[in-house]
Amino acid sequence: MDATRISDGELVVLKKIDKSVHPYEEELTRYLGSVPLALEPQNHCIPLLEVLHPPNEPDVIILVLPLLLPFYEPRFRTFGEAIDFMQQAFEGIKFLHDHLIAHRDCMFMNIMMDPKPLYPNMFHPVDPHKSRDWKGGAKHYSRMTHPTKYILIDFGISRRYRPEDMPPLEAPIWSADRTVPENIKEERCNPFPTDIYLIANVIRLYFLNLYDGFDFISPLITDMMQDDAEKRPTIDVVTARFDQIVGNLSKWKLRARLKKRIEWSVAGLFRSGAHIIRTTSYMLRGLDPIPTRRT
Repeated sequence: MDATRISDGELVVLKKIDKSVHPYEEELTRYLGSVPLALEPQNHCIPLLEVLHPPNEPDVIILVLPLLLPFYEPRFRTFGEAIDFMQQAFEGIKFLHDHLIAHRDCMFMNIMMDPKPLYPNMFHPVDPHKSRDWKGGAKHYSRMTHPTKYILIDFGISRRYRPEDMPPLEAPIWSADRTVPENIKEERCNPFPTDIYLIANVIRLYFLNLYDGFDFISPLITDMMQDDAEKRPTIDVVTARFDQIVGNLSKWKLRARLKKRIEWSVAGLFRSGAHIIRTTSYMLRGLDPIPTRRT
């Protein structure tokens, strides 16, 4: 549930956890938010603000977390904005894997966005389209002018391993994405390739399936979603291939408008006109088409 921190008026989220069900979430969230890990720019994990201990409930804790927004709000407008999301998502998974942590549930609901750069006055926790006082719409900037950070959340079924445990073999655990092949087979498996499948499926569902023009990354996503988990590329291979793919894209492609596969023609004309005006403004200001590449 949402709450307000009295000391500074900060909007936060309270997450109740039963430690008998999810014994590792607090420990992993603390670890990923500790120094020096918290200072690494590749760390895209949600910071832990505080832990509350309800009286008379020894197995229950309440994590105090920053209020975030789903990664797809507001809508993506350009290929450069989409590439920025993908790059940060891969970077976040690589950070976890480099520290021998498998997320195991990095599906679309567990990838969020820091809204503060885009929403100067924030928004109402119940409806991000409404202002905080519910008296109007929530004002927001674009990702192009105000680059933001994408954040991984929910480490309830995540696991951290020791070097001597690698590669681990675990009984499959169901994530919210029910399409993972190894979970359907119910065989012991390495959870790290499962992360590769899950993050690729997010990109497939929210970009390749919704918009035209993502053929350039389709082969990589296909490889990441192979039924045989052992044939999927590691996150190091994924990031290397992704960087090569992005390096071959022109600035015109990166600045191009995302056009939905199903789009009403009149709406498309309106959006194209608005896009030309915005893009001209960005070019005159010298803004890089990939937002966080200039930060």
